[in-house]
Amino acid sequence: MITGRLAAALAVVSLLLALPAAAAERPSITWHPARLHPGDVAWVHVRGAAADAAIEGSLGSRSLAFFPYAGGQAAVVGIDLEVKPEPQAWRLAILEPGREPRHLSGRLTIRRRDFPVQRLTLPTAMVDLDPETERRAASEGERLRTLYQTITAERFWRGRFVRPVAGTEAPTGFGARRIINGQPRAPHSGSDYAAERGTPVVAANGGRVALVADFFFPGRLVAVDHGLGLYTLYFHLDSVAVTDGELVDRGQRLGTVGATGRATGPHLHFGVQLGGSRIDPAALLSLDLRE
Repeated sequence: MITGRLAAALAVVSLLLALPAAAAERPSITWHPARLHPGDVAWVHVRGAAADAAIEGSLGSRSLAFFPYAGGQAAVVGIDLEVKPEPQAWRLAILEPGREPRHLSGRLTIRRRDFPVQRLTLPTAMVDLDPETERRAASEGERLRTLYQTITAERFWRGRFVRPVAGTEAPTGFGARRIINGQPRAPHSGSDYAAERGTPVVAANGGRVALVADFFFPGRLVAVDHGLGLYTLYFHLDSVAVTDGELVDRGQRLGTVGATGRATGPHLHFGVQLGGSRIDPAALLSLDLRE
């Protein structure tokens, strides 16, 4: 004899078996974190697509580069520190052999974030540049912007990102609206770690050294390409221990803290660029994709 409870369970199973294939295979789309602000790193997890599916997508004007992750595929995307607090559309296309492309879309709301105002006094020669130095700084800035737009197809990083200098003291300055010698300047796009000259600086995760240089504003610097449009930046170094093109591991020494370039004293400027967006390093360090 079939009891009422067993009959109900069998009915549910029969209903599930009778569902159309498209409904049974509907992809699961999950965005993290649930609330986004300027400077955040967002990531999306897609499950339910075929193992050999290619996934394309975007959030606003930013393209998404997917990689295999936790039984599906994931992509990370940066929310620039000056993005407007407003809804932004996301779109995905799932391309699978032997079937029509599947298109999904939705909206995420970027919420307001207030940044501090930072007033600095620097030597006049470091602020009011002569024409030759201004041309040099502009050329160096363009070289960095070109680098940030270069997308390497391979993903070098795995797991959590780590602090670039030892210690527990929180860094400062990300997003600060800077007023230097009374003149408004571009917002500060990195975080400053206070440390003594000579303190070791390490790679936040695995990557390839994309640039070693000595520029006017950043001073002696290292840029690490982690793949898929993600770069970490280490400015004002006193010494450098790596070379262009070198593969580095998480925690590997890149150099030491200094005060080169436009700096008021020894410290590390730690920056993050993701798809050309200026990201809060704290958001990258808290990114939780466990592998």
